[in-house]
Amino acid sequence: MRLLKSSLLVVITLAAPELFAKGWINLFNGKNLSGWTQKTGNATYFVEDGCIVGQMHVPGGGTNSFLCTTRDYDNFILELDFKADPRVNSGVQIRSQFADKPVSVAWRGKTLSVGAGYVYGYQVEVDTDFKGKTWTGGIYDEHRRGHYLDPDDGVNGPHGKAFTELNRQITHSTDWNHLRIEAIGDSMKTYLNGVLRADVKDSMTPKGFIGLQVHNSNEKTADGAQVRFKNIQLQKVSPPPPVAEPMPNTLTDQEKKAGWRLLWDGQTTDGWRSARSDEFPTKSWVIRDGELCVTNNTGGESAAGGDIITRERFSNFELLVDFKLTPGCNSGIKYFVQPDLKPITGTGATTGVGSAIGPEYQLLDDARHPDARLGVNGDRTLGSLYDLMPASKNKKPNFIGEWNTARIVVRGNHVEHWLNGREILSYTRGSAAFRKAVAESKFKNIPGFGEWPDGHILLQEHGSPVAFRNIKIRVLPD
Repeated sequence: MRLLKSSLLVVITLAAPELFAKGWINLFNGKNLSGWTQKTGNATYFVEDGCIVGQMHVPGGGTNSFLCTTRDYDNFILELDFKADPRVNSGVQIRSQFADKPVSVAWRGKTLSVGAGYVYGYQVEVDTDFKGKTWTGGIYDEHRRGHYLDPDDGVNGPHGKAFTELNRQITHSTDWNHLRIEAIGDSMKTYLNGVLRADVKDSMTPKGFIGLQVHNSNEKTADGAQVRFKNIQLQKVSPPPPVAEPMPNTLTDQEKKAGWRLLWDGQTTDGWRSARSDEFPTKSWVIRDGELCVTNNTGGESAAGGDIITRERFSNFELLVDFKLTPGCNSGIKYFVQPDLKPITGTGATTGVGSAIGPEYQLLDDARHPDARLGVNGDRTLGSLYDLMPASKNKKPNFIGEWNTARIVVRGNHVEHWLNGREILSYTRGSAAFRKAVAESKFKNIPGFGEWPDGHILLQEHGSPVAFRNIKIRVLPD
């Protein structure tokens, strides 16, 4: 048994924002700056080719420049596209204010002072490669606390190496990028090109204007550099009441009565082993803060630590697994796994290294991983029965970096795949359609593929960082 430190907290979440939304508002008409006003600085703002352009002028005017909405907003989802010259340090102000006269703010027993003539409030960083950094999505407190609000700043936050490395993977340095900002109650989240970048709670300013920043500079090489914004839309949201959720990797009394049990305790490797041996892998897998994680490595399919499987075998069951993907991620949840069968290549030939054999609920970043465009009719996309049957195109995954919930139900030969509470695929093992799909897949040379009476449950190691938690199962009647 390997015991690792686990830090578990009760989580308070909000229901899906779209349930409370009132529709989208265009903050920019694509023609002129109606509804916007410049507060400070000497940058020039103008409209060109349906974009708001912010242009730097060097030397700077002593303070940063902000083009601000003439209206204030409190709870909203804001989406926009931006393209920034790497010489530009920019940002998007939310819930921000302008100090007509000196302002004092009490915070943690201190008094924060903002001088007259300054914009202050939350700023979502925008840059593509400014002086070697890519901190887009970090939330900074402009002219007030003067630091990023991410509690892990310096480790995983905007100043951290991991934050920049991930931003480099997902940022289009010479093309358009998409930014989504959610400000609901005291919760603020940012997403860059569909990937979660900041998730913080702060209630210092509940309401204010939206602003497009161009940072002041005295560097002559930055003169004339531009940042462009377009498709600026806002959706007003009414914050729902908070909902208390149980701590991760625990069971409620209701779940216990319904027959659920934990397949993973959130702290140890009990109940799991390598698909290749009776021991748990010594590399590629770590337990961190109540999450069972595959670490990043350069290996391919099960080429490093390898897959892990349950020590038990199951036949009729309902399985729940929370999973969190990373950009470009490839992984999977398998069931009816037969670890004694040799792995196969993409052509179906046996090989010495590869994933254990069994039907697979595919875990994939559909937007970035090439597998999403391979196979037949999307049968290698998220939630699909890998290489056999595609998941519904109407599936609704959460953003990369957020938790999703996979549900797999097996009643005899009937199998269902669910994602975030919605059924996305069902099929019958042994049916003509199932056998035809197997015959046309990489599994064609495996006798009786997927029709075994029972098997192990598997979490895949495919070289991509991925995290699992809340792994629960209940055995169903035969």
